[in-house]
Amino acid sequence: MASPKSKKSSTAKNELSTGRRSGSKAGSSIRSARRRSLYSPAEVHEIFRRFSVQRPEPKGELEHVNAFTLLVAVVLSAQATDAGVNKATRALFSIADTPRKMLALGEAKVGEHIRTIGLWRNKAKNVIALSEALIRDHDGEVPDDRDELVKLPGVGRKTANVVLNMAFGQHTMAVDTHILRIGNRIGLAPGKTPEQVEQELLRIIPDEYMRHAHHWLILHGRYVCKARKPDCPACVIADICKAKEKTTSIPAPLVPISPPETAIESAAQ
Repeated sequence: MASPKSKKSSTAKNELSTGRRSGSKAGSSIRSARRRSLYSPAEVHEIFRRFSVQRPEPKGELEHVNAFTLLVAVVLSAQATDAGVNKATRALFSIADTPRKMLALGEAKVGEHIRTIGLWRNKAKNVIALSEALIRDHDGEVPDDRDELVKLPGVGRKTANVVLNMAFGQHTMAVDTHILRIGNRIGLAPGKTPEQVEQELLRIIPDEYMRHAHHWLILHGRYVCKARKPDCPACVIADICKAKEKTTSIPAPLVPISPPETAIESAAQ
């Protein structure tokens, strides 16, 4: 029969073991994802060097005129295309480019402008609610802090990361479906969740490339490493890529690509 001391010791060990499992579950998951990248630091550097040559100054394709309209555009872009959001917001942002103007416009009028966007009723409510929150809690200014951004209605981690990167120049990684797909497909940053992929990319991407890294990956996923069928002959990293389904190891010519003409540069950039 075990002595009280041994029971206590056993219990403490069990509690410690349980605590490690439950308290660091997310951390251990992220750490396991970090170990699975298929690329050496030199290969990662070369991948992003080529992206930087291809698109020296990449721009997001959501049109906006300041940090507030960027925030609204990203909120509206959930389950919608950038082109669709841009079509709906051009007229909206011309008359409501601040939280106070948006609030004065009202939910019904906002809804009229964004009716062509999926889930427009709920999004109109969120736009008005986040405008109210910005006025109430931040004097009408968009905060440059993730914890504060995710408190806003309709704003999640990905949206916050986009705003922090584009409007404030922070080295964040906004993982959307394109980046999640690329991270896993080519083995650059495998992970089951956007957070795992995000943390791995933040770890492996050289700091000199972090400013534009998420744009490079999004655009690469949108136009080259497409969901249904990757366009490997158009890929500038085909020789480095470790995707099992790639169809060529000959990289496309490394030449600059002009940014989309419809993109409006943020006033903060």
